[in-house]
Amino acid sequence: MRFPDTPLVLLHAFPLDSRMWAGLSVLAELITPNQRGFGGAPLGDAEPSLDVVAADVISLIGDRRVVLGGCSMGGYVAMAVLRAAPHLVAGLVLVSTRASADTAAGRANRAAMATRIAEEGPGFVPDAVLPTLLGDSTLERRQSIVDDVRMLVSEQDGATIAWAQRAMAARPDSSDVLRSTDVPTLIVRGEQDTLIPPADADALADLMPKAEVVVLAGAGHLPPLEVPEEFTGAVARWLE
Repeated sequence: MRFPDTPLVLLHAFPLDSRMWAGLSVLAELITPNQRGFGGAPLGDAEPSLDVVAADVISLIGDRRVVLGGCSMGGYVAMAVLRAAPHLVAGLVLVSTRASADTAAGRANRAAMATRIAEEGPGFVPDAVLPTLLGDSTLERRQSIVDDVRMLVSEQDGATIAWAQRAMAARPDSSDVLRSTDVPTLIVRGEQDTLIPPADADALADLMPKAEVVVLAGAGHLPPLEVPEEFTGAVARWLE
């Protein structure tokens, strides 16, 4: 194996929790923590920042080198970990994510959701995010997955969702961080992902000399949930 005895740490997408990885069985020690506030983890009183979440992950890792992966928001956190503690990262698995910071429009959309949650609660969030989280194939033909994702989103705390939106809106561009690393990297995107278009995935790969891109058919923004067998196979082959 390329990474013998190296743990694989996978960080979940927004606004889900670690249960999104439940369908995976990869050839490595698998660690799937709940990020701050999600899945019943305490939110605390820190100001919204993905650096705070990255510090949580670094504390969890300790002094072990790991293969670090993340989907969407989890990818942003993985980049923040790489920025703060590059010596802990032996490899990267970046799923449905991008290196660039939010545009002004993106920051405004995140702020609008956080404000709406404060005003009326998080009940609207599942309907707001499901159409963009899942690909057309899933929405049309995989009702059980749609139901599972709706359940995961609906069980998250409103204050946590708002905090995470503000933290993601404040994140910096990570292009320089990725450009300066030479660790092997697997970039995975869903063929039907409307949140991370192909150009963004290609731009991510262009930053790193040891990056490999895998495109998974029939998946949108959440390949580990939408096509878990294909996702597991891609990661397992890359690990070997």
